[in-house]
Amino acid sequence: MKAILLMFDSLNRNYLPPYGCDWVHAPNFQRLAEKTVTFDNSFVGSMPCMPARRELHTGRYNFLHRSWGPIEPFDDSMPEMLSKNGIYTHLVTDHFHYFQEGGATYHTRFTSWEFNRGQEGDPWKGEVEYPPVPELHEAQFVRPGFSKSRQDWVNRQYIKEIEDFPQTKTFDQGIEFMRKNSQADNWFLQIETFDPHEPFFAPEKFRKLYAHDYQGGFFDWPNYTRTVENEEEIEHLRKEYAALVSMCDENLGRFLDTMDELDLWKDTLLIVCTDHGFSLADHGWWGKNVMPWYNITAHTPLFIWDPRCGIKNERRNSIVQFIDFVPTILEYFGLEPTKDMQGKSLKDTIAFDKPVHDYVLFGIYGAQVNITDGRYVYMRGPANEENKPLYEYTLMPTHLGKTFDVSELQDISLAGPFSFTKGCKVLKIPGKPQNQVDTKKYRFKTELFDIANDYGQLKPVEDPEVEERMIKNLIRLMKENEAPQEQYERLGLPFDN
Repeated sequence: MKAILLMFDSLNRNYLPPYGCDWVHAPNFQRLAEKTVTFDNSFVGSMPCMPARRELHTGRYNFLHRSWGPIEPFDDSMPEMLSKNGIYTHLVTDHFHYFQEGGATYHTRFTSWEFNRGQEGDPWKGEVEYPPVPELHEAQFVRPGFSKSRQDWVNRQYIKEIEDFPQTKTFDQGIEFMRKNSQADNWFLQIETFDPHEPFFAPEKFRKLYAHDYQGGFFDWPNYTRTVENEEEIEHLRKEYAALVSMCDENLGRFLDTMDELDLWKDTLLIVCTDHGFSLADHGWWGKNVMPWYNITAHTPLFIWDPRCGIKNERRNSIVQFIDFVPTILEYFGLEPTKDMQGKSLKDTIAFDKPVHDYVLFGIYGAQVNITDGRYVYMRGPANEENKPLYEYTLMPTHLGKTFDVSELQDISLAGPFSFTKGCKVLKIPGKPQNQVDTKKYRFKTELFDIANDYGQLKPVEDPEVEERMIKNLIRLMKENEAPQEQYERLGLPFDN
């Protein structure tokens, strides 16, 4: 038995032909849909990048207890469990967050791993002098003296041809592993590319597919902020994103060619997914994190092939999430999920659309807590402007790129244990919203949307009966997740042991 998880970052479903897009050149995603089961109700869980990847290891939510961070000492890790049970695991990635302090305990759970340098602000090449920069659009996320954007300009000097791009190298290495090990048994391969995450830096070959009359300054990396640009500028950035999607599609085609050539379909589970989407002026926002998790970022594309049932070119309507991939992969290899895993195996969902969830939670630490039943999305915002109380529960006090500052550690205590910490008490540290979320500046409302009739979530509905039902199940799922008591207070919800 073999399994492959192919993951893109920030891939919008509404830019893909299988989900109705008719202008983005992505024929291999359509080809993928014809070879797999396409899911119409796949939702994010814990956001953004590393919280999602913690779910991909542990099969349980992250965002109610802590923000961005490494695997915890008490966490169950799916790749590690596979390795301990004789399944070879290999990671190929260009996602450099794995190699920052806030993600540095994930890749080590694999038997072996490969990393390709140069994405975004990866501190890769060293140049003392500031690199040459074109005339920039005022909204371009590149500012003198800002290390991440400066480093991105350095990196681009070394990425000229298609074969130089980290995405290309990642697919090259994934395909190399497939070729070398196609006749072997019992392995799990994770191919993970950072694209089409911003900056939308793609070879000219793909940008030419979307030639347009844009006269403004260089613009392929927006800030996470309100959209103030005009229609020409918005269209330009969307086409820059589409170019990167088309590059992903071409590499997906190479991957599918290899699956065909090696006849891996006969005994290889395949999951093709993304961690979240990206807002391209939708709802008047660029990016993610600083706005509510609307469908554009929370409702994700998902394709799965299970050779045991052999079903392809069909669609599934059941609600699924990232946390479900863990028990699905474990079950495929004959292993049981641990008692702390909350996801459900999708074996029967793939085969005949058997539901595994009636409701699911999703969100980002310190902002709204969201729940959906597939028809309605209920976004529960903070009950007070201060967005408190809020705490981090961790034994790994690390943010995205560095450990917690000593100023954040002046008022810590011990809490727990929670059932999933395996007897360990954890640090309880006063928290602040994840990344750039600022609930004072961007007031996160409590809103209810009927996404069956308003997919774009443009008109909140008032339906006390539905809201009462959503609140009831929100509280139920928070309790199942052992959400800390202060989360109920922060959200203005009743807490009853």
